[in-house]
Amino acid sequence: MKFKKTLLAVSLMMGITSFANAADQGHGTVTFHGNIIDAPCSLAGDSVDQKIEMGQISNVELENGGSSTPKPFDIQLENCSTATLKSVTATFTGAAGANGNLGITGDAKGASIVLTDGAGTKIELGKATAAQTLQDGNNTLAFSAYLQGDGASAAIVPGEFTGITDFTLAYQ
Repeated sequence: MKFKKTLLAVSLMMGITSFANAADQGHGTVTFHGNIIDAPCSLAGDSVDQKIEMGQISNVELENGGSSTPKPFDIQLENCSTATLKSVTATFTGAAGANGNLGITGDAKGASIVLTDGAGTKIELGKATAAQTLQDGNNTLAFSAYLQGDGASAAIVPGEFTGITDFTLAYQ
C-alpha cells in the first residue's frame, strides 16, 4: 500500500513538472506603431523606411562624370481620396553632394547620388517635384536613383557608401 502511495505521489509530481515545462515553450511581444496623419492618402508601411541596394559599381564606370544603372524605387500611397486635394509633390532632403546631388558617406569618394522622377527628370534636393495627379484608391509615385561620378577633377575612391534622403509629401 505504501508503494502505491509513493508511486502515486511520484506520478503526480512528474505530471506537474511536465505541465510546468510545457507552459512556456516560447513567448514574445508584438508592438504596433504608426502615426495618424492629416492627409488625403495613407503612406504604405513599406514606403516609410526604404533601403535601395545600389550594387557594386565599377570605379571606371564613374570616371569623368559617368553614372551607374538607375535603381527604381516607389512611394506607395493607399486609400487616397481626391474629394478636396487632387495632386501631390515630393521634396527630398539630405546632405548635398556635388552638382546639387545627394552626398554619400563612407569609404567611397568622388561620386554622389542623382534622384529622378518617374519621367527621368533630375530632382533637386530641397525642391518639390512636379505635381503628380492622384486617383481615388492606391497610387504609386515612381522614382529612380543612380550613382554619378563628380566630374573629371574628382578622383573616384573605391569603398562602401551610404546616402540618406528624407522625403516630405505635400498635397494640393
